[in-house]
Amino acid sequence: MKRLLLLALPALLAGCQKPESNTPIATAVATPATPTAASTPTPPEAAGTPLPAKIEFTYPGTIRAAGKLPKYQWRLTGATDAKGQAIDALLVRAELPVTLEFGGSKLAVSNTCNRMNGGYTIGGKAIVIDKLASTMMACADPKLMALDQELGKRLQGKLGLRLSKGDARHLELTTATGDVLVFDSTPTATTRYGSAGERVFLEVGAQTKPCNHPLIAGKQCLQVRELKYDDKGLKVGTPGPFGHFYNTIEGYTHEAGVRNVLRVNRYPIKNPPADAPSQAYVLDMVVESANEGR
Repeated sequence: MKRLLLLALPALLAGCQKPESNTPIATAVATPATPTAASTPTPPEAAGTPLPAKIEFTYPGTIRAAGKLPKYQWRLTGATDAKGQAIDALLVRAELPVTLEFGGSKLAVSNTCNRMNGGYTIGGKAIVIDKLASTMMACADPKLMALDQELGKRLQGKLGLRLSKGDARHLELTTATGDVLVFDSTPTATTRYGSAGERVFLEVGAQTKPCNHPLIAGKQCLQVRELKYDDKGLKVGTPGPFGHFYNTIEGYTHEAGVRNVLRVNRYPIKNPPADAPSQAYVLDMVVESANEGR
C-alpha cells in the first residue's frame, strides 16, 4: 500500500535538471526521520552544545547575526512566557525539538507537525519574520497538531534577537508579549562539509542485499538508483538499475519492505581517510514512500 502525504510547498523540485519524459513524481513530505545507529555518525563538533546554567547573551548586530544564523540549525531548548512560566505547548517532543534554519532570506521550521517557512530580515536588535507558509498534513498527536499554531503565532512579526557571547551557539528570541524562546545549535551540513552540496534524488529499494565490505562482515547494502526530475516534477530519462549503496544517508532510517524516493544533499568530503567514502549524503526530504512488503 502506497503511503503519500501531499505537499503544499511549490519549490519541492527547485534546482533539478531538464526533462526528457512525462512521468510525474508524487510530491509528498513525511515526518523527518530520526537518525539511528545505522545513520552516519554525527561528528563531535556537530553535536548540540549543552546549555550552561547561565547563558550570557548579547545583541549581535545585523552583520554578525546575518553571518552566524545560517551556519547552524537552531534547536528549541526552552520557552517561557512573560511571567517566567514554561510554555509546554512548544516543548512537546524532547527527542525532536523544533528546529530553525536560516538560509539567505528564508526561515525554515522543522520538527513541527507541518514544515513551515517564510521570509525574514535582520535589523538592529531585532529580527522581523513574515507570516509562515505551511504544508497541510494532519498529525495523529493533538499536541503536535497544536504546536504549529502555537509556534506560528510567536514566530511572526518583530522579535528581539540575541546571541550568546563567544562562539554564538545559543540564540534567544523574544516576542512582543514577552515570551522568550531559547535555542542551542548544531552546525549545518554545509558548515560541516564546507560546501553547498548538490541536490539529488535517490530511489531506495524496499529490500537490502548482501554486499562485500572489507571491514564489515555480512554487510547489507541499500539498493539505490538516482532519479532525475525537472522543475515541474516530471521524470527525466530512464533510471538505471538498482545497485549496492555502500555509503550511508545521514538522517535516513530504512524500513524493510518500504521503497522510498529521497531528496538528499550530496557533499564532497575533503581528504577522506583510506577506504572511507569521498562523498556524504544528508537526507532533506522523503518525497515518496510505498510499502511493498517483505
